Amino acid sequence: MNIILLGAPGSGKGTEATLIAKDYCIPAISTGDIIRYNIKNKTQNGAIYEKYINSGQLVPDQMVIDLVRERLMENDTKDGYILDGFPRTVAQAKSLATFAKIDIVIFIDVDFNNIEERILSRKICPNCKTIYNTKTYKNNFCKFCKTKLVKRDDDSKEILKNRFDVYLKQTEPLIGFYKEQNLLYRVNGNNQKDEVYDEIKQILQNEGKK
Repeated sequence: MNIILLGAPGSGKGTEATLIAKDYCIPAISTGDIIRYNIKNKTQNGAIYEKYINSGQLVPDQMVIDLVRERLMENDTKDGYILDGFPRTVAQAKSLATFAKIDIVIFIDVDFNNIEERILSRKICPNCKTIYNTKTYKNNFCKFCKTKLVKRDDDSKEILKNRFDVYLKQTEPLIGFYKEQNLLYRVNGNNQKDEVYDEIKQILQNEGKK
């Protein structure tokens, strides 16, 4: 099953993608993670990505499309995958359709106030990618792999506002795009992550019976 997770920054796409990947044994492909890896390792593209990320802007369509096309050619995607953070624009979605068949699109709908609170209080394990809320998790180390938690450079109030504005302008139109294709399901992302995942699982189970 080939799945797209849609939602604003901080809506929980990464968390839910990890849960789906574990249960369905398919890779969760985060364009954000791939881009940040390139930035961290100072690749040629990483320097270009960094300029956009740090200003809250989207990386240009063609660069991300090429990145995703290359990733989907790897062997671990033959039984399905989850795309987290791609497509972000209708243009990207149309391009994706030329080299991949999407079975289902799940839109995680979250209020902006909840998104802001989550992003400003989150840290991530750079090793296993587990996300923590610092208001409820007081330890500075991952409970699974004991790696020190870090705060993403783009998790600031100013950059969040820019990212959300870009999302409303460029990414939100994808909701209508996939709804017209009868691929879109909406879940309430304001709930706790386990409740959100229960809703997603129900959708995937029903989809799998078709």
